[in-house]
Amino acid sequence: MSMPASPSEPPYDNVTSLFGEGWDDAPPPEDGDRWDTPIPLGQARALPPFPVDALPGWLGEAVAAVAEETQTPPDLAGSLALAVLATAAGGRAEVLVRGRWREPLNLYTVVALPPGNRKSAVFAFMAAPLLAVEKVMVEAASAQRAEAETMAKLARSAAEKASSRAASAAPDEKDALTAEAIALAQAAEAATIPEKPQLVIDDITPENAATMLDQQGGRIAALSAEGGLFDIIAGRYSGTPNMDVFLKAHAGDMIRVNRQGRESQYIQSPALTIGLAVQPSVLEDIAKVRGFEGRGLLARFLYALPKSLVGRRNLEPRTIPDQVADTYTTTLSGLTLALSDWTDPAVLTLTPDADRAVLDQQKRTEPKLDKGGSLAHVVTWASKLDGAVVRIAGLLHLAAHPADGYTRPIEATTVQAAARIGDYYTAHALAVFDAMGSDPALGRARTLLAHLQNLGAEAVTKRELFRGLARGDFPTVADLDPALALLEEHGWIRQDPPPARTGRGGRPPSPRFQLHPEISHPNP
Repeated sequence: MSMPASPSEPPYDNVTSLFGEGWDDAPPPEDGDRWDTPIPLGQARALPPFPVDALPGWLGEAVAAVAEETQTPPDLAGSLALAVLATAAGGRAEVLVRGRWREPLNLYTVVALPPGNRKSAVFAFMAAPLLAVEKVMVEAASAQRAEAETMAKLARSAAEKASSRAASAAPDEKDALTAEAIALAQAAEAATIPEKPQLVIDDITPENAATMLDQQGGRIAALSAEGGLFDIIAGRYSGTPNMDVFLKAHAGDMIRVNRQGRESQYIQSPALTIGLAVQPSVLEDIAKVRGFEGRGLLARFLYALPKSLVGRRNLEPRTIPDQVADTYTTTLSGLTLALSDWTDPAVLTLTPDADRAVLDQQKRTEPKLDKGGSLAHVVTWASKLDGAVVRIAGLLHLAAHPADGYTRPIEATTVQAAARIGDYYTAHALAVFDAMGSDPALGRARTLLAHLQNLGAEAVTKRELFRGLARGDFPTVADLDPALALLEEHGWIRQDPPPARTGRGGRPPSPRFQLHPEISHPNP
């Protein structure tokens, strides 16, 4: 289900560049020698819209409805839908794929949209059921907390009185009273008061994140319509980046924090969920933070770069139907409450067909990670893609079966729906990392384009290009290939068909490329 187009322009045929103006439509197919307008390097053809129809019915209807009422791209609500599901299920369920491969169901998502896109309104609707459940959990725990507080106070009082008696006891009673005092002191020390339940946090430091995870049984979600969390990780308070907690809490790796003069914190299997909506400039800024990419933090996020509808919005949109809002609230609340008491995560399994669907996903991804593959320059992010697809499949499964999803295996169709969402995030991640300068082919393509513009020729062979270029940029002829492919993809060059072989042997002719008229005859 997708949001209706505004009268002026289809809202999802293109996306804005990450840090600039809108991108042109993808050109039509070539017709003979006709050239289409080339696409500037660093920009790409239209990014896909969020596949709302891949979500279970009640969730997809809510995403489409809130996108319509707020006149925001459904990518925002769609990514938040996954984040709220991960808030409900993260740390409470995991998917067993095969062997020792298990995936927890927490996610890190980030949507980049300029100011004025009503991000807060979308967050308010999508997160409201979680906050309502949190309130119910706090009220339900109040009696238990009050009882624990009273018992702890009585234990401390009994220990103090026993200590006083032992201190003033006669010699023949001292040993027995001392033993009693020690036992009561140990009991008082062991008395604990349950923490107030909490599902969602906002602006926290890495230290507080570890504390909250410790207090909440290793499960918490950071949902925010701002990008302040990136500033915190980058060292707003400490002066140096501190990302260990965020790295480990995505993977479920054990966290141990020892601080002088304070009780140690130990979280066996942390599950942090992050759902953010930020301004595009925030992604540009975090790319400059030392350690963010090298240590893999950027690789843990699923990115969405929808096109802003500001200036083209329907000023009289349909409001969210009561039935859609009520179903969303009831279903998400029920799922969250049903999973809230799980201490050991429910283990979701796959049907044989679903396992084959996961294997198909792996087979599609693996060749792309190899040198020269389409994902080779973002291998750190792409290496986590298959795991993300499995996590999304687990969330979609629980959303489709909120009452008993943990008792039935995940179907192949659910994995396939998750793979479609994975394809969406892959396209958007490539745009993000290209804008961050992660693709060395992009820099070489710009160098090559500048060289072609200086040549002033209408055609050139690959061998001629190599002879005229600096060896520092292109050490071998093969190093030209990724840059040439990128220029051809963007419409700047076009390779001639290879000539027929004569059968006389010898070295084959070098590939020949026609140059776009804007290169050979630039406009004055």
